[in-house]
Amino acid sequence: MPVDLNTSLPHSARIYDFLLGGKDNFDADRKAAAEIVKQSPSLPISMRANRDYLARAGRFLAADLGIRQFLDIGTGLPTSPNLHEVVQGVDPAARIVYVDNDPIVLVHARALLTSSAEGSTAYLDADLRDTDTILASPEVAALDFSRPIAISLVAILQFITDEAEAYRIIDALLERLVPGSALAISTVTAHNEQAVLGAKAYTARGIPAKPRTDDEVRRLFRDLDLVDPGVTLVSRWRPAGPVPDDFHVQMSGGVAVKR
Repeated sequence: MPVDLNTSLPHSARIYDFLLGGKDNFDADRKAAAEIVKQSPSLPISMRANRDYLARAGRFLAADLGIRQFLDIGTGLPTSPNLHEVVQGVDPAARIVYVDNDPIVLVHARALLTSSAEGSTAYLDADLRDTDTILASPEVAALDFSRPIAISLVAILQFITDEAEAYRIIDALLERLVPGSALAISTVTAHNEQAVLGAKAYTARGIPAKPRTDDEVRRLFRDLDLVDPGVTLVSRWRPAGPVPDDFHVQMSGGVAVKR
C-alpha cells in the first residue's frame, strides 16, 4: 500500500532521525532541524542520551524486573539498538509490539521485525491518542495480559500538550495490566532553558510540544511505584558510564511499577 510521506512538511520522527545522523529525512525536516538547533544547540547530544536511556531502561525491565512483554508506543525510526535487540539480548523469548503513526516509520517498520527465533516482534500503525485501537489490535491482543507488560512512552509525551489527555492515555494503557507491569517515560524537561526554547521552536513549526517540570512528570506516574532514582534527567537514570553535562540533556524521565 502506498504511504503518503508528505515530504513538504517537517515530521518529528524525521527531524529526530536527521539529528541522530540518519538519512531518512527530507529538506523540510533538515530546515526545521536547523532552526530548532539554533534555539537548542545541545539537542543532538540530548537525543543520543535519550536513546541510551531507552536501552538502559529496557535492560532494567527485562533483567532486573523479569518482564518479557513490551509495548513501545512512539517508536520512531529504527535506530540500533532497538528495544527488541536490548530485551531479547536478556531473554531471546521476549515479545515486543511497536506502535507509531509516522508514515516514515511505517515504511521502515520491517527493520523493527528482526526478532530472535524464540521471541516475536510486531508493528502497529496507530496514534498514541487512540488507545482503544491500540489495545484492541491483533498485535497487542496477542500479548498475555495475565502476565506483566512494560509500556514504553519514550520521547513521545511532549507532543501530548494537555495534561488531562496525557493522564487519560496512561490510565487507559495501564488499566488492564496486572501488578508487576511497568511504565517507562521520557519527555522534554522544563528545567533546561534550551529544552524550553526547543519546544517553542517545534511548536512554531507546526509540531506542538510541551516541556514538563519534574513534578509534572512524577504526576504522570500517579498510582505507580517509581524505582530509584525516581524522575531525573535521562542521562542520570542508572548510568552505565560517563554522562554528558546536565546542560546538554533536555529530557527527564523514570520507570515505575504497577502495584
